[in-house]
Amino acid sequence: MFKPIVLTLTLLTSGLQTQQAAPALASRQTPTLTWAACPNDKVGMTCADLQVPADWQKPDGRKITLKLGRLKATGTSSEGSVLIAYGGPGGPGIALTQTYASLWAKLRERMDVVTWDTRGYGEQFGGLSTGLACTWTRTPLPDFPEDDADFGRLSDTNRGYAEACRNKDPELFANMSSADNARDMEAIRKALGEAKLNFYGASYAGIYAQDYARLFPGQVRTMVLDGTISHSGTDWTADTADMAKDNETSFTRFSTWCAGAGKCQEVPAQWRGLVAKADRSPIPARSAGIAYTGRDLQSLALGFAQQGAVGYPKLADAIRKAVHGDASGFVPARGSRYPDQSTGVTECTDWPRPASRAELNKMIARLRKSAPNTGTANTLATGTLGCIGWPVSVTNPPAPLPKGLPPMLGAGAWRESDAVARILTQVPGSATIHHDGPGHTLYASNECARTHIIRYFTDRTLPSESTKC
Repeated sequence: MFKPIVLTLTLLTSGLQTQQAAPALASRQTPTLTWAACPNDKVGMTCADLQVPADWQKPDGRKITLKLGRLKATGTSSEGSVLIAYGGPGGPGIALTQTYASLWAKLRERMDVVTWDTRGYGEQFGGLSTGLACTWTRTPLPDFPEDDADFGRLSDTNRGYAEACRNKDPELFANMSSADNARDMEAIRKALGEAKLNFYGASYAGIYAQDYARLFPGQVRTMVLDGTISHSGTDWTADTADMAKDNETSFTRFSTWCAGAGKCQEVPAQWRGLVAKADRSPIPARSAGIAYTGRDLQSLALGFAQQGAVGYPKLADAIRKAVHGDASGFVPARGSRYPDQSTGVTECTDWPRPASRAELNKMIARLRKSAPNTGTANTLATGTLGCIGWPVSVTNPPAPLPKGLPPMLGAGAWRESDAVARILTQVPGSATIHHDGPGHTLYASNECARTHIIRYFTDRTLPSESTKC
């Protein structure tokens, strides 16, 4: 099943630009889409090219190509299209939809399924739209700056990474926010000839959904936010604290399991001391020849805790061994050995960032108070460390959703469903599907949730406000 990933970033509100109103789409005439078999297609998907402005503030300027993919409705006629995106950012919509075409079979009995490869994320991501020719990297999350000079060095390092990417295509680099994707979605809706938009956004694509709802509220028919985070808060400080509290709840479930299992009652009591010790002197992971700080351990521990019962014994064992001086139990089985981050071309335009070490330190203190066991790990406070010094400003900061939106549907497992429900409190009549268990997004893995989501798209019928699946 597909596993879109939410890239968690963060910082403080400082010198943010007000989100710009949606400019008029660059069209004297709605473009006609020419559909043909997609490259290497094996599931009957057709593709088309759509030209859109590289910079939506310059609608008559340079154009880039969006590659669209469509799985036609299998019934006697189509009742419209559902546009889908998998997040990432940069998840290749066409390749993923081809891989998981069977998941959309029931929806296709009545509606077309349409997707696209998002702007900028080209060949290296398996995408077919105009790409940004960066050397996309993943780097370990930097340490928190210890003084102002350290903050300046972090800023310079980040700018160096960013400029190497930006110099390939400065215009496209500056126009890859989630709001740019939302404007692309509106161009796709028009090109399809749809009166209003039906949209499924998984993971980070739920942010595209929130931005579309803010920019084009009158064009929303149905909208699903599956396993995403808020980009619609009225209080940035409270939003970041909520994220930390959600993480703390994951660790609390582990602590409760330890108490009930009768095998690791001592482990939760040892945890905070272990984290404090690792922050003073990183604890070696002898199997990998590396060492982890307390924040590293918190992030890696969350990865275990969020697996639920499968991960709890592994976490308990890892903590015991680390208390005795070897953190090898925390080393991921695959992937990066450290908590890491990607080149944040989209993320660094979407999220507030601290202008100074003092601002950052205030946020760190608040989050550690909100989440004494998990601290700042896997929150926007750590993710946006890579955005400090970024050469492009925050062009698309969070902002509340407008009034008058039609009821929307949210979904998510532990942690995620609570975050989505907080977003949808702004939209009267909306509902959120909750799964009392681990996971990331529900459509692919939970048949109960999938059934509700499909019924919402086809009939605009919502489940009860707090449905459990």
